[in-house]
Amino acid sequence: MAKQDVPLRWDRKMQQRLARGEAAALGELYDRFASLVHGLAHRVLDDEQAADGVTRDVFAHVWEHPDAYDPKQGPLRTWIATLTHRLAVRRLRDTETAALASGGPGSAEELERKVRHASVAARADYIVQAMPAPLRAALELAYFQRRDYRQTAADLGVTEDEARRRLRLGLQLLATAHDAGSPGAPPGYGGAA
Repeated sequence: MAKQDVPLRWDRKMQQRLARGEAAALGELYDRFASLVHGLAHRVLDDEQAADGVTRDVFAHVWEHPDAYDPKQGPLRTWIATLTHRLAVRRLRDTETAALASGGPGSAEELERKVRHASVAARADYIVQAMPAPLRAALELAYFQRRDYRQTAADLGVTEDEARRRLRLGLQLLATAHDAGSPGAPPGYGGAA
């Protein structure tokens, strides 16, 4: 059995449990993905209450429409991230459009710029969360703790060449956040949600 088949099997079983109406399945799904959903929504909206609302909406949608997820199309995590992004962008557009209609500052171009910026930030968050732990650890040391590749190598207990390789690969993955159709981003992840 292929190693990557295991998560897809879990995804299929979870989808089946949700389709049968198992409340415990929703609780398990929430425990597993709530921080991802809330983090992506907060990244797009920059508002804690709005992110809470999107989180509720995502899990309500999953509960009400479990058949909307097709395991053949990819991992459940990716589908949930895409759904989160779509709902968060919709909420951002609705909020900004209401502000524009009421004579608030800004323009339609500014709204679209804000949506594009939020989309790139959300894709970057998703890419970092989904990348292998060794790459993520190297990037976190280099970025958050301002370590160079030599210090990163020492902190991780790897060679300097390995630290450079991890940082380079991690940064290459992160650079794809600007590409809506990048291989590291969930399908449908783009400013036009």
